[in-house]
Amino acid sequence: MSGPHLLLDFGGVVLLTPFELRDRGERSLGLKPGCLSWQGPFDPDTDPLWQVFQAGHITERQYWAARSAEFDLDTKGFMRHLYDPPGPDLLRSEMVALIDRARSDERKVGILTNDLRAFHGPEWMAAFPLFDAVDTLVDGSVTGVLKPHPEAFHKALAGLGCDPADTVFVDDQAVNLSGAEAVGLIPVFFDVTRPVESAAVAAAALSLP
Repeated sequence: MSGPHLLLDFGGVVLLTPFELRDRGERSLGLKPGCLSWQGPFDPDTDPLWQVFQAGHITERQYWAARSAEFDLDTKGFMRHLYDPPGPDLLRSEMVALIDRARSDERKVGILTNDLRAFHGPEWMAAFPLFDAVDTLVDGSVTGVLKPHPEAFHKALAGLGCDPADTVFVDDQAVNLSGAEAVGLIPVFFDVTRPVESAAVAAAALSLP
């Protein structure tokens, strides 16, 4: 094996963000275009609740619970309007390609996520062969341990069988990257507003041929 292994957040890094699927959500909810006006990282100045989350005063789960409550839905119910039906069009092609490149170069690949099953459910997950292709999947909504807690990263590393110093961790939230760096992982920030460039930075960190 010629370089570091790869550990990925899923939502935002591999899966498109809800902000990128607002048009889809509006159609599913029967709303007029533009009714889902929040834009999170794509225009934080117009999304005060996102700023509250980024400042650490609420969690990401609380952010989406509040958005879902605007439509009298729980989070999973709201996410269905954005992400159903599941399909490859919901995944970032550049990150799927990066996973394929890493695996072709005999790197181990894992996913460490906080809310996958809580937001989407096992039936939705079954539609993506990607989950069967990775070496480990650690979901905080199953284990009960969320990033950036050190135990979340240790669970993922144990599943990979890798040393943190030999593992690149990619996430779109700075707080999670700080947690990863604290346990010795190589942190890479994924800017969801610049996915192509972010995928290239991750590939460079992996030193892929």
